[in-house]
Amino acid sequence: MKIIVPVAGVGSKLRPHTHTQPKALVPVAGKPILSHIVDYLVEAGFNEFIFVIGHLGDKIEEYVSGKYPKLKSTFVVQEPREGTGHALWLARDKVRADEDMLIVLGDTLIEFDIASVLKNKHSSFGVKKVDDPRQFGVVEADGAGRIVRVAEKPSIPKSNLAMVGIYHIKDSRTLFDAIEWTMKNNIRTREEFNLTDAIQRMIEQGVVCETFPVGSWFDCGSKANLLETNAIMLKKVDTGKKKYKFKNTVIIHPTIIGEQCDISDSIIGPNVSIGENTTVRSSIISDSIIGAYAELDTAVLHESVIGSDVYLKGLSQSLNIGDSTEIDFS
Repeated sequence: MKIIVPVAGVGSKLRPHTHTQPKALVPVAGKPILSHIVDYLVEAGFNEFIFVIGHLGDKIEEYVSGKYPKLKSTFVVQEPREGTGHALWLARDKVRADEDMLIVLGDTLIEFDIASVLKNKHSSFGVKKVDDPRQFGVVEADGAGRIVRVAEKPSIPKSNLAMVGIYHIKDSRTLFDAIEWTMKNNIRTREEFNLTDAIQRMIEQGVVCETFPVGSWFDCGSKANLLETNAIMLKKVDTGKKKYKFKNTVIIHPTIIGEQCDISDSIIGPNVSIGENTTVRSSIISDSIIGAYAELDTAVLHESVIGSDVYLKGLSQSLNIGDSTEIDFS
């Protein structure tokens, strides 16, 4: 089975961080979003991955090749970016026609029963009930869980079942043919060739598709969602077991701090993730993500996302600061 991970998006809702790094490499609970996804699937026994890259894709390739040298990784460039359907279509030559594939969007963290999903003889898609389905691909299913219709971000949803970004495809060629049909007929949703439209084409052709429930589901597409995900994931990794020793510093768990950090005269936590080689002096930080090689001095931060290589001095605020920034409020 092939795992396809589309990671070509520009991550506009996470700017300024995505000006200098792909959204999939933004850190959450001590490691990049993409690393959480890959680790989860590798632990389940998968080792053949296809990454569809675009914006700053060289950084994705460099990270995956360095972090996971034993994976059978293939990189496909999506340029121009014309939607998730188009991204998958570009990978069609990397998957056998009769081969299963698992599609996992690269900005979403999901926990689900992989073994149960793989036993299903039909294609199936992860779903979860949401309060406002207008922001998602929406599934209409019958009482047996078989999908009768899908629609991408409908203005008037007929269901509150949202597709969460994980798709198990039993017959890869059928999906690729459906995507190609949407492209030849210029079937677009919001100016893009969307995976949802291709799935609808499959259903109209009589292909049986079913739903499966997911457990935890975190969409890391915005600052607020990123910080919420960071807080929940920190609790899952049980950081309280690690004892940090820094001069005149109080650590409130859950908090995770990278290697080679220099922290003094500070209060850190709860719900804080700090990257490696970061220096923090005389600061109070809570509910925040701090990148690697940053330097913070006399700062009071909450609900903040601070990029790597940032210098910040003298501030009490909620911030969203990208990489390689220098700010002095003293």
